[in-house]
Amino acid sequence: MLSILAVAALGLAASGVASYVVQRQGVLRAIDAQLLHRVPELKTIASGKSSDAPPTSVDAVLRDAMQQMIPAANESILGFVDKKPALVPAANLPFRIDKDAALVDRIVAEAHPTQVVIGTAKSTLGTLRYLIIPVAVAGDPSTGLYVVAYDLDAELGSVADSFQTYIRVALMALALVGLVAWFVAGRLLRPIRLLRDAAARSSTAADLTERIPVTGRDDVSELATAINGMFDRLQDSARSQRRLLNDVGHELKTPITIIRGHLELLDAGNVSEVEATRALAIDELDRMNTLVSEISLLAASRAPHFVELTEVDIDSLTTAVGAKASALDPTRTWRVESASGLALIDAGHITQAWLQLADNAAKYSTPGEPIVIASAVSETESGTSLDLSVCDGGPGIPPDAREQVFERFTRLESSQGTEGSGLGLSIVSAIAEAHGGTVLLSGGPGHGSTFTIRVPLNAGAQSSQEDED
Repeated sequence: MLSILAVAALGLAASGVASYVVQRQGVLRAIDAQLLHRVPELKTIASGKSSDAPPTSVDAVLRDAMQQMIPAANESILGFVDKKPALVPAANLPFRIDKDAALVDRIVAEAHPTQVVIGTAKSTLGTLRYLIIPVAVAGDPSTGLYVVAYDLDAELGSVADSFQTYIRVALMALALVGLVAWFVAGRLLRPIRLLRDAAARSSTAADLTERIPVTGRDDVSELATAINGMFDRLQDSARSQRRLLNDVGHELKTPITIIRGHLELLDAGNVSEVEATRALAIDELDRMNTLVSEISLLAASRAPHFVELTEVDIDSLTTAVGAKASALDPTRTWRVESASGLALIDAGHITQAWLQLADNAAKYSTPGEPIVIASAVSETESGTSLDLSVCDGGPGIPPDAREQVFERFTRLESSQGTEGSGLGLSIVSAIAEAHGGTVLLSGGPGHGSTFTIRVPLNAGAQSSQEDED
């Protein structure tokens, strides 16, 4: 607000000074014009055109001038004969030039016998603007001076009064501008203060539920909407982080408890028991290592450069995944259905996610039922997509548990006792989302399950579009 007042004050001061200078110069030009207008008037009087006969002496010319040329307001006239003040008009004068001896001496000194002289002098009478007109008459040896002077202080007084009035009005206007600026700036900056206060509270408090009220459609409202969106993401991230920490603590506590319990009960003298406990501890540590690796992968999946896109032949990728999947459980019947064409994806992470689905199918589906590894290109509302699916003939997943299976550390009742960390489908979903895609689930109880990784055929173009948005 201070900057607004400073700019307003500077503008008012500049306009006021400019107006004062212009008016002052106008008054000075008008005074000079009025003074110089006396020259032709005096010539007319000296020539006799304004009377029955021309004057025959300098004294007569000056007397006629005193009678015919009436002084204006703030103007005084004095006639000199032989360099001495001699004549003044009968009219009441605002000031008498002959009352200032120093001014009289200056006029006599500056006078020219044939040329008009104009000048300005500071005297005891004030600041005067004067005109000296030499007067001479043929046949008269005397010399004369006709002097006209204006009181500049009085003439410029109205300008000074106007400027003082302007200053008072400008100060009132500045105060009004300050009041309006304070009110308007307060209204305009109120959303910014709310943003600042909300951000400050959120940075020091565990509660991220506070949101900023959004009113209007201006830039500040859009900023508030963006900040609210940021708070939403922070809240989701904090909630997910707390849940992850709780789940990780629970999952890691189990193998630690198992190892500790066996070590506390271990009979160091029993070789077979020592070997069994050693094998169990290594197995639990391997499970912990797998769990930590999967958690690290989930954390890395949110990094900007998690996926490295390359052009991949869909048929070759499908065939390779089918071959690797068959090694997961050679007793199963594996079928591969492949599409043709090229896709821009991260082949390594896509293979990892696809094999995770195949491993789940091998673990949870009914023995003897075939498992289908398939790829297809489809047209969706968002464009051309690549569908990578695994279809099994297992017990299927109930509709009310379909969202739950993608949550971290989730194991359905039908999978209890089956080896796994509960992070597999979370990893699959994270890899799909990193490609700008998703994971679809179809089928139902008694009809098996089909998990489909659907990603854009050109994931690079999709990522670029999301970055621009």
